[in-house]
Amino acid sequence: MKALSLVLWIIFTILVMPIFAWATDDIHIERLATCQDSWIEWENEPSKLKDLSKDINSTFVEKGNSGFLVPKSEKSVFGLKVVQLFPESIGMAVGFSVMVEGDFKTTRETLEKRLGKLFKKCETGDDMLSCELEIGEKKTILILAEEDGKNIKTLFGCFYYYEK
Repeated sequence: MKALSLVLWIIFTILVMPIFAWATDDIHIERLATCQDSWIEWENEPSKLKDLSKDINSTFVEKGNSGFLVPKSEKSVFGLKVVQLFPESIGMAVGFSVMVEGDFKTTRETLEKRLGKLFKKCETGDDMLSCELEIGEKKTILILAEEDGKNIKTLFGCFYYYEK
């Protein structure tokens, strides 16, 4: 009987536990960071904005006056560990972005695989690597990372527009 219990536990661990690990991906953050949802389009829908705010505040905390949030517990998007969240910006633009633990190449390949689309417009400049993929009007997915390759963190998110 003990042998059967042990075998069942091993099967459970091998087959079921990876599902729980995968389930840590935050679908709301994924959708916002890839322009599938857009808080800017919800400006006339206060209930959606309130739900978003409640969701973010329940799982993230502001890091001093830094302008970004950090997860209260381990979070991931597309299998990449979330390090920081910028719910109102991407760089100097209005949008929604997330800093993940992963180099530029890995992050880009992961997003391309999940989105089923390639980032064809890529540039190098100002010591930065960047790629963009236009999804629609005021909806462009950006990926940004330092060019030197030493930093294993990459920022990606949905760019709405530059604030004037």
